Amino acid sequence: MSRDGRNWQFEIRNLMNIKDSNFQFPISNFKRMDAISFIFFLIVIIPSAILHEYMHGWVAYQLGDPTAELQGRLTLDPRVHIDKFGTILLPLLMLLVGFATGSYFLFAYAKPVPYNPYNLKNQKWGPAAVAAAGPLSNFALALVFGLMMQFLPLTATMSGLFAVVVYANVLLAVFNLVPIPPLDGSKVLYAVLPDSMWKVRQTLEQYGMIILLVFIFFLFDLILPIISWLFVLFTGGGGLF
Repeated sequence: MSRDGRNWQFEIRNLMNIKDSNFQFPISNFKRMDAISFIFFLIVIIPSAILHEYMHGWVAYQLGDPTAELQGRLTLDPRVHIDKFGTILLPLLMLLVGFATGSYFLFAYAKPVPYNPYNLKNQKWGPAAVAAAGPLSNFALALVFGLMMQFLPLTATMSGLFAVVVYANVLLAVFNLVPIPPLDGSKVLYAVLPDSMWKVRQTLEQYGMIILLVFIFFLFDLILPIISWLFVLFTGGGGLF
């Protein structure tokens, strides 16, 4: 087992600059990262987002759509997935805001992998499978690092770093499964909605970005219990909550 008492939790406190005596990794403390923590989290979240996008293209290719391959996106080479604004400028801007305000919050994304839904073999479930592939890849990555935390003889520091990887990927997966366009969860929702509810889809498509912004700024806390539960599940708990 990798845990040495609560030492690895202490390392995460140091990493995330958490001062509370009642430790809840970093679900409730994420907005209080320092600059070094912010940079490390960014180093973790960007390759996780790239894997997420790659898996969209890979599943689409398996289901008959070669768009990602034809456009050179069916690769894990980070250079083709980096979005100048979402992967570079936005995190840097948020880092500068953090320097000015002392409160760091991270949001970053990779360039979406294109696909043509009309090329998919299954027109009803194909888009949902392509959409779900991204979050599932993040869950898989979280599971791998969580199992290593539980069963490898890691130092407290390494366990703390691995815990950040688990959290970052759980966060990325759960957020993308929210059923609001353009997030992946909306494609899954469309696959299960009956045809009689076409107005729901129409409304979501029309006002999706507005609804998403409202969710991010005012309703994001609704998914924190899910993120918390999955983090504990993947890491084996360890008395975190």
